[in-house]
Amino acid sequence: MTVTVGKIAPDFTAASTGGEFHLKSRRGKIVVLYFYPKDNTPGCTTEGSDFASRHAKFVKAGAVVAGVSRDSLRSHEGFKAKMQFPFDLISDPEEALCNQFGVMKMKNMYGRQVRGIERSTFVIDPAGKLAREWRGVKVPNHVDEVLACVQTLA
Repeated sequence: MTVTVGKIAPDFTAASTGGEFHLKSRRGKIVVLYFYPKDNTPGCTTEGSDFASRHAKFVKAGAVVAGVSRDSLRSHEGFKAKMQFPFDLISDPEEALCNQFGVMKMKNMYGRQVRGIERSTFVIDPAGKLAREWRGVKVPNHVDEVLACVQTLA
């Protein structure tokens, strides 16, 4: 089952840098989940830094931000500490969340087909409904778009 805009996002529990992340326990808040391919890579570092630099504005709008990738919790903890991210990173090595949100795609990397995460962001409203999704995200200016969306829901 994948998520659909306008429908309740299916609940999940996953390991994160802040302990277990339960979607249902975030009801009443706006939840921003951004899926990214890999810790410590240029695009993912830039995207995480963009979310970090605007984190106070997301919090002011009543939002919780969390990054999701297939990296291990240990990798996430190192990446979060190194970059000083003020939000949690969710570890999804079994691809349960990636499959639930339909972000696994075949991509070309150096002329070879590889299966990986398509950079995507999802905004879940306080009632638990998927309010907006972005797929195939390009990093420049993306976080500003997400913040503008979140501010309309606040």
